[in-house]
Amino acid sequence: MAQATRRIWDISVPLYSGMPVYPGDPAVSFTSAASLEAGDGANVTRLDLGSHSGTHVDAPRHFLPTGRGVDELPWEALLGPGRLVQAPAGAEISADFVQGLGLARGDRLLLRTRPFGEPPAESFPAAWPALTREAAEWLAARGVALVGVDAPSVDAFGAAEPHVHRALLGAGVVPLEGLDLSAPPEGEYELICLPLRLRGADGSPCRAVLVG
Repeated sequence: MAQATRRIWDISVPLYSGMPVYPGDPAVSFTSAASLEAGDGANVTRLDLGSHSGTHVDAPRHFLPTGRGVDELPWEALLGPGRLVQAPAGAEISADFVQGLGLARGDRLLLRTRPFGEPPAESFPAAWPALTREAAEWLAARGVALVGVDAPSVDAFGAAEPHVHRALLGAGVVPLEGLDLSAPPEGEYELICLPLRLRGADGSPCRAVLVG
């Protein structure tokens, strides 16, 4: 019997010079360090960017002074089954909503906050639906492994305190931010998320794909 073909969705945004970044973060810039046109032996590009540029994972060190770096994140959180869910319209993703998803310990939850088919914004958005503190605390207590969003942050923009980050990171939940979830429909997938192995860093850009 022929085996069904599995489809792969790239859910990472491209990195490029001048791309939108969180206000206050380093700008993304690609410049030529060596050029064949200039007579050099090869083309070499210099990359200048912050650790939370584009699609990226946060390490506990991002908000916890004694937290682990991104190179110490467990593979178990970054590779495995994941569920893509459409978040409700509105400013908040409530505890009632996430409680109704039937999540279990070790699950990986991906939340699409934009309408299905809508690509990532070409400029930094002024607002996005974000997890409430209570929702984050419930997910942390539930023992989920990873929470991914297509927004720049799991916290609301301009939040007085990063309560969502601290609740998730303090419980060992990996935040995966800046995804492009416009193409894959809601459902169950295999998530592959590979951050750079940056020793002691508070986060890293990553390449993330869904297989289903």
